[in-house]
Amino acid sequence: MRTQMFDLTEKVAVVTGGNSGIGWGMASGLASAGCSIVIASRNVSKSAGAAQELAEQYGVRTHAIELDVRDPASIDQMPDKVLAEFGHLDILVNNAGVNLRKPPQEFSVEEWDDIQNTNIRSVFLCSKAAYPILKCKGGKIINTGSLTSLVGSGRTSPYATSKAGVLQLTRSLAIAWAPDNIQVNAILPGYIATPLMIQARKDSPGLDEHVVQRTPAGRWGTPEDMAGPAVFLASKASDFVTGEFLVVDGGYVQGLFLVP
Repeated sequence: MRTQMFDLTEKVAVVTGGNSGIGWGMASGLASAGCSIVIASRNVSKSAGAAQELAEQYGVRTHAIELDVRDPASIDQMPDKVLAEFGHLDILVNNAGVNLRKPPQEFSVEEWDDIQNTNIRSVFLCSKAAYPILKCKGGKIINTGSLTSLVGSGRTSPYATSKAGVLQLTRSLAIAWAPDNIQVNAILPGYIATPLMIQARKDSPGLDEHVVQRTPAGRWGTPEDMAGPAVFLASKASDFVTGEFLVVDGGYVQGLFLVP
């Protein structure tokens, strides 16, 4: 009898910020494996459209809920909304995030706090909120980091700081919740061609050429490149993998010494 190692049928996943970009790519991957999907974001109408598209494309149950990851009260309501619709929760994808690009001395306290609250505090609070449900039968938490989880960034210092925190929080939660059969891992995307990167290309002349030349794969990543890694970390295939990070960058980091 064949083992359905990557089958997510009868599983339910919440994907924060899952209505576009990297989150959409991960949600699509999970849905393609049979997982029911809850798209959670502040823009409910956009999330509802994304959920409907997933349902039509993959034939899975989907739902959209309003969630402001900067608001602890909104996060606290998330588990009950999921339970009311599906009765259980198996996978949490902490993907929602924001970024600003400018020299560190130009960031205001308010901008710093907003980035930290959105990118790192929310990962802790969403994971904490989901924990009582996940520990009942075990489950998976997938956090979205960044290449800046590993290296510094002169023009995105608050973002880089938050994403380094995501990686350390991933390790800490993995240790704490391993006895509850909850695996906590992170995906670290490289340069992915998402709507959010359109402005980055405008603000950084030569960025497009740099990424293509520096990346051994010879291209930018796409949201679809997030699908397989998400399925792996959400499935039985990763039951003995926890506290780890998976870099999905086409070899960008390894291409430091590429010679034309």
